[in-house]
Amino acid sequence: MKNRWVVLAAGVFIQTVLGGIYAWSTFVPYLGKSYSLDKGQCGFIFGLVIAVFSLAMIGAGRVLAKKGPRFTSAIGSILFMIGYVAASMSKGSFSMLLLSLGVFAGAGIGFGYVCPLSVGMKWFPEKKGLVTGVAVAGFGGGAILLSSVASHFLQGGMDVLEFFRWFGLISGAVLFAASMLLVDPDDASEGAAKAGTRDYSAVFTTPFIVLTIGMFAGTFGGLLIIGNLSPIVIGAGLSKTDAILAISLFAVGNAIGRVTWGYAFDYLGYKSIPLSLAAFAVTALLLLAPLANWMVLAVVALIGFGFGANFVLYASTVTRQFGIEAFPNLYPICFLAYGLAGITGPGVGGRIADYTKSYNTALIISVAILTLAVLVTTVKKGLFEKEQEAA
Repeated sequence: MKNRWVVLAAGVFIQTVLGGIYAWSTFVPYLGKSYSLDKGQCGFIFGLVIAVFSLAMIGAGRVLAKKGPRFTSAIGSILFMIGYVAASMSKGSFSMLLLSLGVFAGAGIGFGYVCPLSVGMKWFPEKKGLVTGVAVAGFGGGAILLSSVASHFLQGGMDVLEFFRWFGLISGAVLFAASMLLVDPDDASEGAAKAGTRDYSAVFTTPFIVLTIGMFAGTFGGLLIIGNLSPIVIGAGLSKTDAILAISLFAVGNAIGRVTWGYAFDYLGYKSIPLSLAAFAVTALLLLAPLANWMVLAVVALIGFGFGANFVLYASTVTRQFGIEAFPNLYPICFLAYGLAGITGPGVGGRIADYTKSYNTALIISVAILTLAVLVTTVKKGLFEKEQEAA
């Protein structure tokens, strides 16, 4: 028997495992100490994961439309496992880590990520924003679980590559099992057929371009920060223990933000996009100020809250603007902006810190990009409201 709550729970579970990628900065000090990788190299590994993640979603969207969520997500679980197990055999080689984690694990995340979003909106059409927020909240919260587990074993003396091996084997099996529970409702077959034949002309429209700009701006700063979060907070004077806590707080804020912004979207619609970008810019700016330790941690949680908006608002707006049947084809293309942010933000932030011994310049660049996006999305607000009223 098909049960939409079981499907939603399986989707959240999948997102939680995949979302462990946001705990990446937990591994940075250990990769540096044991295998001499610098901050820039670690940032580029994380960035490539995000870039391939977003690129893979384009292919995953096509597979999803033709083969369904169970098959698509199963592919993701296998690729994810291969990536981490291969990384464990890399002997710390930068190029091998780029290939194993960046390409294989990144592609696995892309194939797994898109399925719970599409399936959830089909099962809960009356609450697209909220159910999308709930589904991707798991992705935001995954870093809490992985950073805690990883810290326990790594501080206990386990080699970071050995941890990758066990994480890949266990998480791959769990992902595959959860994938078997993903299924579309019976009345979704017609929509799936339309999705398989829909053209991509909407990609060249002004609304789609505006959404892509907003996605890039909102994720550039967030990925720069989460990809380098541990060294950022340590550089602000906090301890390594506080750095682990910061990762968890970012993840908590991220998860709560995804649900909250999803709820807000159901009432505010497109207006929530410039609002979220403005809020994110203000909180990111606070990291430049001299703050007490507890205030730094509070700001990190708020930044996570703002970052979480990106993974609900754009998916929901694409669905509302262009239709649910267009989601598997159009959203992955919008999501490429997240991939571009991933390949630039974390690596550039780490490289700037290597040269300047500070992340302040990188944070200023992030705030400037967010400010420009606030202006663009605000100016074009009327276009979205008119099209939604016409619909």
